[in-house]
Amino acid sequence: MAGDTFTALLIEDSNGAVSAAVRTLEASTLPPGDVIVEVAYSDLNYKDGMVVKGLGRLVRTYPHIPGIDFSGTVIESASPKFKRGDNVILTGWRVGEVHWGGYATRARVKSEWLVPLPDGLDLKDAMAIGTAGFTAMLATMALEAHGLKPGGDGEVLVTGASGGVGSVAVALLAALGYRVAASTGRAETQDYLRELGAHVIVDRAELAAAPKGPLAAERWAGVIDNVGGPTLAHALAAIRHRQSCAAVGLASGPELATTVLPFLLRGVNLLGIDSAASPYDERMIAWRRLARELPRDKLKRLTDVQPLANVPDLAGKILQGKLRGRTVIDVNA
Repeated sequence: MAGDTFTALLIEDSNGAVSAAVRTLEASTLPPGDVIVEVAYSDLNYKDGMVVKGLGRLVRTYPHIPGIDFSGTVIESASPKFKRGDNVILTGWRVGEVHWGGYATRARVKSEWLVPLPDGLDLKDAMAIGTAGFTAMLATMALEAHGLKPGGDGEVLVTGASGGVGSVAVALLAALGYRVAASTGRAETQDYLRELGAHVIVDRAELAAAPKGPLAAERWAGVIDNVGGPTLAHALAAIRHRQSCAAVGLASGPELATTVLPFLLRGVNLLGIDSAASPYDERMIAWRRLARELPRDKLKRLTDVQPLANVPDLAGKILQGKLRGRTVIDVNA
């Protein structure tokens, strides 16, 4: 194995108290896999925050290395799919939860979890996109597969718009020619969302209370919902006839206070988006589209790069909703 040691953010559990610290580990401790990657970048997602802070029982076995995404370069491979020197991306597959993840300078994983870095992206851009941007593209693809087209009537609503998925979704949809309504509860992010391409800002409070009924005036040409709960119910009630909602996150809970009326009387589609283990062909289509269609200037606006040592502090901030856009982790900084 190339190199005998590597650096990682290791989380440990001492009688229920989870702690995190940057440590030097023996390369022999890496979990099984047929490809070893020299990691360049990871990123910070809400789930990473939960893992680092020991919430939600996402990790059952300690010590553990979090980080649900990473990008880097293959340094050893027993797989015919990849050779030394290939640049690769990993998102999903419960890496950073049940398998050691991206908050380390070295990772050993199964080759089927990886995709090659598409033309037009570098390793940092790939993690500025990460699971959040990948999910935003999957949601966009699902809406388009159910009839959404640029230039149509109405706006596409993005809820939780200042978060990771929401920010990329706003920038991506705007670049594709859609009119975007961005919902946020943070007044200080309104200019940021307009810079990403939002045409309309919707106050989160407008969507946060329980809706008055199962149907409202038709408004949305499509929805990417990152919130769930009453917000999802509001969105479903106001989607235009035979249009769709791609549901991504459940920050406000899994309960859905609605009836079958949006589905029966308007033919609304509720599309669940799970990026954790999507088929290889779908992953490659999504990544190639992101490389081609997501504007780099907007990607830079929504990205903040931080060193590995800052992750424990950043994990608390993302759980408190104090971060916006995408936080990229330079594991070598």
